[in-house]
Amino acid sequence: MAKKTFFITGANSGFGLAIASAAIQTGHTVIGTVRFETSRAALGRSLPAMRTVMCDVTEFDRVPDVVAQAEKEHGPVDVLINNAGYGHEGVLEESPLEEMRRQFDVNVFGAVAVAKAFLPKFRERRRGFIVNVTSMGGMITMPGIAYYCGSKFALQGISEVMRSEMAPFGVRVTAVCPGSFRTDWAGRSMVRTERSIADYDALFDPIREARLTKSGKQLGDPDKLATAVLALVESEAPPPQLLLGSDALKLVSERIERLQQEI
Repeated sequence: MAKKTFFITGANSGFGLAIASAAIQTGHTVIGTVRFETSRAALGRSLPAMRTVMCDVTEFDRVPDVVAQAEKEHGPVDVLINNAGYGHEGVLEESPLEEMRRQFDVNVFGAVAVAKAFLPKFRERRRGFIVNVTSMGGMITMPGIAYYCGSKFALQGISEVMRSEMAPFGVRVTAVCPGSFRTDWAGRSMVRTERSIADYDALFDPIREARLTKSGKQLGDPDKLATAVLALVESEAPPPQLLLGSDALKLVSERIERLQQEI
């Protein structure tokens, strides 16, 4: 197995940290982005082999310079893991549009900005692998996460087009679609809109309570996801989507059945 250089956004927690740790243990070089100096210092202690760079993916104009400097210092990147993102929870009617803009800035525009910084490099080299971390929420929906699902549906569609456009140049693109895993997604990282309309109490309050109760106890193991991603980037025929997690398989399969009936 040839050693590769990974560029991982949001590398200080969740899937990003799990993939970075597994890649380093396998002997790969990892460049990981963080937003805060405190995160950089913490990674310096816990994962000193990672090359950390400061990058907020919503600073769109700065992203190409960050990528160029990273390659100047650490050599050409082979694999982009577009992982930075977060979840928004809130009833659609109650949730301000500003929260939707922020959700899309990070989960969609930020991911696309990073990908676009690498596309010309990968195209000119006639090689490279882009892994866009979406979600089962990019293939199914559920009440209370309209902005999140919308952002992941958007990235899912963009990823499929990106795959088609880059295939002639030997560049591979896969959307990784996780189900529920033990990360910060439903806990510290989630932005929650305050409740204000009593009509939604019966529908939404049990959903929010269940999500909070299950946070940190989900079935999915981030380390297993990381192992799957490392296997993915070695594949000679990677799929357009890689669905990970037993709940994701169940829920997406059920949606496919409903779509077939509707069609």
